[in-house]
Amino acid sequence: MGIREVEIAGKKLIIHELDDVIDPVTGRALTGSWVWDSSLVLSEWMLSHGLVEFDLQGKIVIELGAGTGLPGLTAALLGAERVILTDVALLLPGLQRNVEANGLRDRVEVRELVWGSDEECPSHGGELAEVDLVLMSDVFYDPLEMEALATTLKKVCGKGTRIWSASEIRSWTGECLDRLMSEGFGVIEFPSRLGPSCSLSMIDDSPPLFAVYHLVPNVMNV
Repeated sequence: MGIREVEIAGKKLIIHELDDVIDPVTGRALTGSWVWDSSLVLSEWMLSHGLVEFDLQGKIVIELGAGTGLPGLTAALLGAERVILTDVALLLPGLQRNVEANGLRDRVEVRELVWGSDEECPSHGGELAEVDLVLMSDVFYDPLEMEALATTLKKVCGKGTRIWSASEIRSWTGECLDRLMSEGFGVIEFPSRLGPSCSLSMIDDSPPLFAVYHLVPNVMNV
C-alpha cells in the first residue's frame, strides 16, 4: 500500500502500510496492515484534548490492537517515556518497521499480545503490568471479543490508569460498550469528527461519525 506521512506536533510520522500480510482465516489482507480513520481521530484528539487533562511526560503507555501503531507513536512524540505497541504476531514486523522509520527505538517497543491470553507481555520485569495510559482504536468490532479485551485491560489497569479509545460509530458499537460496562468499565463519550488536518481522501459530503471514549476501570475488579 505504500508509505503514509502524518503530521503530529510539527513532526511527520512515517507509517508503512502493507498489503501482503494475509489473515490465515479469511485469506484477505489483515485489517491492521493499514491506517484506520479512527487511529487518526485518536491521534488528533490526543493533540487537541488529551494533553489538556493528562500530561504524557514520563508516562508508560500501551497500545492494544496497535495495527500500524499511529496512536502509540504519537504518544512517544508527545513525551511518553515508554510505549509498548501490541498486536498479533503477523503484524509485529510492520510495527517494528514503523518504530525504526521514526527513530523511536529508544522509547517504543513491539510485543505480541492476544487479548484474554495468559501469555506474558513484558512491560515491567517480564510480566504484563500496570501502565499509565492505554490506547485503542477501532477495537469495538465484535461484541464477542469484549470479554477477552476486558481481561487484558484489567491486567494493565490500576488506580489512575487512563483508557482512551477512538472508534467509528457503527451499529454494533453500542453492544461492544455494553459488554465492557458489564465487565466493570465506565464509559464517557467525547463525540468527534475527522478534522481537516487528517487529510483523508475518503471524506465525502456525509462523513462517518467517530467518537473518542474514555473507559474508566473499576479498580475493585482489577
